[in-house]
Amino acid sequence: MKKITLLLLLVFATTRMFSQARTELNFGIIGANYEIPVSEDVTIAPFAGTNFDIDWLILGVKANYYFDNLLELDDDAWDVYGGAGAGYAYYNGNRNKDNDLDIGLHVGGRWFWNDKWGIYLEFGGGNTQGATGGLGLTVKL
Repeated sequence: MKKITLLLLLVFATTRMFSQARTELNFGIIGANYEIPVSEDVTIAPFAGTNFDIDWLILGVKANYYFDNLLELDDDAWDVYGGAGAGYAYYNGNRNKDNDLDIGLHVGGRWFWNDKWGIYLEFGGGNTQGATGGLGLTVKL
């Protein structure tokens, strides 16, 4: 219970800190992030996450490249992206492991069922068994 409470506090603090600059909020089973557009096809996203065992807590930044224009996806309902992430991983488990820099890659896609809400699926991984993937909801803000 202590781990879950700590994770929720970290996610809440991260989301409040970047609330003015975001355009989309992604939240799922093992993490949350805010996407901030850098260009038409590139976003950066501060994130907080964990793994399924909730023994890693990770704060970092992801960068995404959207392949929608390259693949000529004219439908606003679909997004296809890939990217990289880096952050600080804090180990809170039972084994003797050190905190570490988490670096990972990911690919994913999103489908919006209306103008505001969508679902995403992302695959990836990091060097600390981190939170670079997941399943969740997206809301356009």
